[in-house]
Amino acid sequence: MNKIITEELIDKRLEAKGVDFDIDHDQALKVIQEHFDFELTDSWNKTPDYSVYAETTADGYEVFVATYGDGRNVCINEDVHYYEYELADRLAEAMTDHHDLIYVDDLDADYVQDAVTSIYEEYANDIKKEVENELIEEGYEHETTEN
Repeated sequence: MNKIITEELIDKRLEAKGVDFDIDHDQALKVIQEHFDFELTDSWNKTPDYSVYAETTADGYEVFVATYGDGRNVCINEDVHYYEYELADRLAEAMTDHHDLIYVDDLDADYVQDAVTSIYEEYANDIKKEVENELIEEGYEHETTEN
């Protein structure tokens, strides 16, 4: 009799590793901050490795800056965004690119939630793949469907 990989078996192993696909934002943020070794802050009291914040143009429009460092060396073509939704990908990159301190002027912004969700899901799926590979190494097999 073959040992079959089931979702229940995978879920048990994930639970043992502390991975939960049904997790709230604050818990997900804590997990990814630990895993990727970064701090996300809205306090401007240190020199950040990456910064995301809103600015106002001379004619009153709001734009968003996502840049390396503390914002002193902004590249208009690469770092300034007209739409806030564009920031989720930039923030997600910063979270996984070895930046110790990331400054965000609004931690409750949708793009922050989107970035945290995206990175946590990627992290959890990677752990799930690891669990499946461990099970295969232990002699388990995926269930095959016959036509």
